[in-house]
Amino acid sequence: MKPRSFLFLVVTSIVFAATAPLESARRPHYGGALRVEIGAVVHSLDPAVASSNSEEAAAKQQIDALIYDHRNSDGTFAGTAGSGPFRIAEWEPAQRVVLAANGDYRGGRPFLDSVEIQMGRAPHDRVLDLALGKADFAEIPPEQARHAAESGVRVSTSQPDELLALVFLPGRPMAEDVRVRQALARSLDRGAIVNFLLQKEGEPAGGLLPQWSSGTAFLFSTAADAPGAKALASQIAHPPKILLGYDSADGLEQTVAERIIVDAQEAGIGITLAAQAAPGGAPGNSSAAAASVDAMLIRWHMPSPNPRDALATFLKVYGPVAGLDPAPLPDAASPEQRYVRESAVVSGNRIIPLVWLPQVYGLSARVRDWKTPAPGDGWPLADVWLEGDAP
Repeated sequence: MKPRSFLFLVVTSIVFAATAPLESARRPHYGGALRVEIGAVVHSLDPAVASSNSEEAAAKQQIDALIYDHRNSDGTFAGTAGSGPFRIAEWEPAQRVVLAANGDYRGGRPFLDSVEIQMGRAPHDRVLDLALGKADFAEIPPEQARHAAESGVRVSTSQPDELLALVFLPGRPMAEDVRVRQALARSLDRGAIVNFLLQKEGEPAGGLLPQWSSGTAFLFSTAADAPGAKALASQIAHPPKILLGYDSADGLEQTVAERIIVDAQEAGIGITLAAQAAPGGAPGNSSAAAASVDAMLIRWHMPSPNPRDALATFLKVYGPVAGLDPAPLPDAASPEQRYVRESAVVSGNRIIPLVWLPQVYGLSARVRDWKTPAPGDGWPLADVWLEGDAP
């Protein structure tokens, strides 16, 4: 063997020997427990049992997606628990649930051995535990995404797919005065909400669908018009006073409500806040309505990236809440038809879109093959594996 060829063979062998363990470590493998922390407190995993608030309903839906294999058309789950990629191994209501890999799952056994979910964890604690390596996966409020990244947390952010909006409730004097609704809509500084309250995580909303989904969101104005708002409010005989309801358990809703007060006061509109316990998936029977507030803040997750399906669902759920006709969209509604319906809802100002929020997830360094879920999809934990946890 020539000296040069021999030297090349030696170097190649050394490089292969050095990189082989690294490549092997990065190859998907089975094993390990994924440590999850959520803020919600889930009292029951039975799909037939109603949740006490919207946060619990959202968390329960994610957990149910891991243990049930079939989703109904309304987003609920059916079948037997354990027909999904995981089955329930331990259950402590309102505290903790441990899910074990289901070897009989029709989609194949998950890589993870188990998923351990701790409930009732505050946002600050979730970020801290991720930074310290005590947790592997947690949902992070959008307004804390920048802080989490600066703390060394690996952050995954979805497309903006959650709408924060203000809905006027029918039958109340303030809600029925079109000048009040128009004045409030013009007074709102959506840019300030995004830039300061959300720390630039999100985007102003003028319509009922985000730009990435509909392609027409740019046609709806999101600019504030303080002089126009003030001129409209001055036409009302008595200074308008609005009672605004918000979810008492939602820190973001409270800060946005307080910002709305600032903008409204500059236009001569008085607003009083009413903290409410948000219902789980039953906006028509909300405690805000029972308390006879004039308007309420809502948070709505898109159930699908399809603009027609998302808009139809929104109108079905919140059209009746705002006293609007929830007539269904045609199955093959064109972009023009969607825009006309969306414009008709927004122009009346009974529903005032504020901002679009992304879903933000914190991940530990050992989580591999994570894919940010699209609207309507559950956590893709059946495909995740943990580096360094090979048996």
